[in-house]
Parts: sequence; structure tokens; C-alpha cells
Amino acid sequence: MTGLIRNLSCALALAALTAAAPPTTGKVAWVIDGDTVRLTSGERIRIADIDAAETRKDQAKCAAEIETGKAATRNAIDLLKGRTISIVRVGRSYNRTVARISLGDRDVGTMLIAKGVARPWLRHQPKPDWCSA
Repeated sequence: MTGLIRNLSCALALAALTAAAPPTTGKVAWVIDGDTVRLTSGERIRIADIDAAETRKDQAKCAAEIETGKAATRNAIDLLKGRTISIVRVGRSYNRTVARISLGDRDVGTMLIAKGVARPWLRHQPKPDWCSA
């Protein structure tokens, strides 16, 4: 039981340190799609807590998803390409950093959701369905 308490205490302390870590910054070199960017450093960042529709036929489930995905990519390019962003890293997925990113005090994921080109997608939840009416 003591080991369990010690492990839980260590996990909580690590979570608190991670949550308290200040954001870093990076410059967006390229927008890969509506929810992923590449920084000038080469790091790929997947925007946390959102999903943008897919743009590739082998990944999308319908033609409407591809069109929405293209719109999401265009919006992300307009918003982010060449801009310096604040980055709060929260994990890793498919060889990418998962992070909350912001422009000034504005959360980019929230901005993309407000534009209608992304949807909320919290961890361990089903992926949004872009093909349903």
C-alpha cells in the first residue's frame, strides 16, 4: 500500500509540474492539415482537443469530409503559417507532439471550432463523424 501511495504522490507531483510549466514558443513553417502544423524546428504539433476533417481519400469516410478538411486546412494556413505560437505540450500521438497552441491570448483550437472547421475531440472519446448531417 505504501508503494501505491508513493507512486500516486509522484504521479500527482509530476502532473502538477507539467501543468505549471510555462508555454514555449515556436514559429509555424508549414500547415500540414486543419489540426497539425510543422514548426521551423521540424517538430510536428497536433492541436490538442480538436479534430479537423481528413483531406485524403484513403483517410476520409465521405466526399463531404474531404471538402470540410480542405476548408479546415485553408483556415489553419490563413491563421498560422509563418506565425509565432505559444505551445503547451500535453502528450504524443503518431510521432507528433500533442499540444494546446495559442496566438497571443487566443486558443487556436477554440478559434478553429468557432469557424466551424474543427470539432471538439477530447482524449479517449470517439472521433467526430464528419459525414453525418
